[in-house]
Amino acid sequence: MSRSKLSRRTVLRGVLAGGGVVALGLPLLDAMLNDSGTALADGPEIPTRFGVWFWGNGVRREHWIPSGEGSGWTAGEELAPLDGVRDWLSVVSGLEIKTATHPHHSGMAGIMTGAPYLKLGDVRDTIVSTFAQPSVDQVAAAYFEGKTPYHSLEVAISRFRGTDEGTTFQYLSHNGPSNVNPSEEDPQVFFKRLFGAGPAEPQVLAARASVLDAVHDQVKTLQGTLGARDRKRLDQHLESIKTLEDRLKGPVAKCITPLDPGQFPDVDGKEQIEEKNRAMSDLMALALACNLTRSFSIMFSTAGSGVIMWPIGAVNGLHQINHDEAPPAPTVHAATVFTMKQLAYFLEKLRDTPEGAGNLLDSCSILCTTELSEGWTHSNDEFPILIAGKGGGRLKGGIHYRSQSKENTSKALLTALRGAGLPLTEFGYEGGYVTDGVSAIEV
Repeated sequence: MSRSKLSRRTVLRGVLAGGGVVALGLPLLDAMLNDSGTALADGPEIPTRFGVWFWGNGVRREHWIPSGEGSGWTAGEELAPLDGVRDWLSVVSGLEIKTATHPHHSGMAGIMTGAPYLKLGDVRDTIVSTFAQPSVDQVAAAYFEGKTPYHSLEVAISRFRGTDEGTTFQYLSHNGPSNVNPSEEDPQVFFKRLFGAGPAEPQVLAARASVLDAVHDQVKTLQGTLGARDRKRLDQHLESIKTLEDRLKGPVAKCITPLDPGQFPDVDGKEQIEEKNRAMSDLMALALACNLTRSFSIMFSTAGSGVIMWPIGAVNGLHQINHDEAPPAPTVHAATVFTMKQLAYFLEKLRDTPEGAGNLLDSCSILCTTELSEGWTHSNDEFPILIAGKGGGRLKGGIHYRSQSKENTSKALLTALRGAGLPLTEFGYEGGYVTDGVSAIEV
């Protein structure tokens, strides 16, 4: 039976309220796709996205590195929370940063740019640095330029707790030296940015109290043109937006202060880490489903983060615990397990978001990593690297690749970028330069 088709223009523009004041992005519906569900109706493939999910202070190797290789690996305690997305996840172990050796700085710059850090000065017993080159998310964003409303999107989960060691420590996404894309820390502000009600006067915000109310008539018209499956998918999408609206709705006056944490204030001095992670994960999944961007980064915690992991019983900052807690470092281990549970929530959200014949995670290539191997030693070998998603069929998933010769971490970066569709044959600079990726996880 034939069905009506929606154009690519509709996919990109979404549903507009009268006068174009509010835009509601749409997920990819069957009516936008070819009959096999593998491409848009007017020819282009379902878009592939590139992302970075970052956490600070490394892992505990004995609990991180899987036993077994290829598809027959067994996760340790720190990777166990990701079991639900194992088929979309490849573990890469045994790789090493080749660009320099300096606590936090070398690993952060190396894993995000494939280049050495750029030293700007000295402070106390350490240095001040920045990225010498654009970060990988911006390499991808440049390739996808002009295809989406947003060049890239950046969010943060836990609060930056301060250091004077340069942009390398505070920021993830860089356009170049000391030129950063700050991560949004407030879910309410991020929501309003995505769905058309940015900072404005209270009476204007009141008029835009609900994105769904603003586009009600257009949604009804669209629903009347769709088949049963598309109507169900659209209803699911609208319900997700409504849930987020209800969660983030608060006194209008708060909406005019972009840096106000809004609905996630500390409770008894404790950051609401899990709640904020869920909100940001839901929002980013919606942004990707609506094709608002194809390049994103989520910074769960900064390099050398001093986040207090109170849900696992920590009372001191994680960076200091890494220095003070001798092996086997049970608190550091518990913090890593907790962190992977937060990553699992995001990846499962993508997996559970339908798109075409599959799901959103099928079309993503996401580099998940940190800035060193173990905080106790500030080591740059045995670098913790995960690549999540199927990259639109370019990545295998479910593989553990272990290097036996301390290969360059830039190989994983090259593979992750190629997984997002970038036609690269080389990547990196100086000691981080490579001409091949991790072929074992590429299709």
